[in-house]
Amino acid sequence: MATTPTLTGERIRLVPLGPEHAEAVFESLQEPESARLTGTHQTFTRAAIDAFCASRAAQDDRLDWAIEDAASGEYAGGLAVNEVDEDNETAGFRIDLVATYRGRGLGPEAMELMLRHLFEAVGVHRVGLEVYAFNPRAQRSYEKCGFVVEGRVRGALLWQGERVDAILMGLLRADWLRA
Repeated sequence: MATTPTLTGERIRLVPLGPEHAEAVFESLQEPESARLTGTHQTFTRAAIDAFCASRAAQDDRLDWAIEDAASGEYAGGLAVNEVDEDNETAGFRIDLVATYRGRGLGPEAMELMLRHLFEAVGVHRVGLEVYAFNPRAQRSYEKCGFVVEGRVRGALLWQGERVDAILMGLLRADWLRA
């Protein structure tokens, strides 16, 4: 996983996240709904985002992509493969889309590109994720890609005084190949 490849779909392109994406990433992190959907309490500075985006090429334990609109090249969101466990051939991921790109089917397209890469090129056996219970739209997108609910972590997130469950989902390579 030393190199993050560019992956091209019908409507989007996954490109290695780099310094050229810092402004768009920073702007997307200012969106309150995005913070809620991802359970992000942290406030990010522009300098921190600049440093993060500049450091992605040096990472060999994860994959960080910018999701770009194939037609315009505009930043549509981010996708990161993290929590890679080479011994057990597993990985986790997170995805978030800019508000203007949500609800257009781009999330499943980005995930299909990522899953093909992980299952076919990297050789991962299982990909897992967590989605908060107040985000059924995301859960449906994951299910559309073949993910199944594997469990629930009760009260995992405290958001504005309310406890929210995290739903654990996973997809095995064998199930993905059958689909």
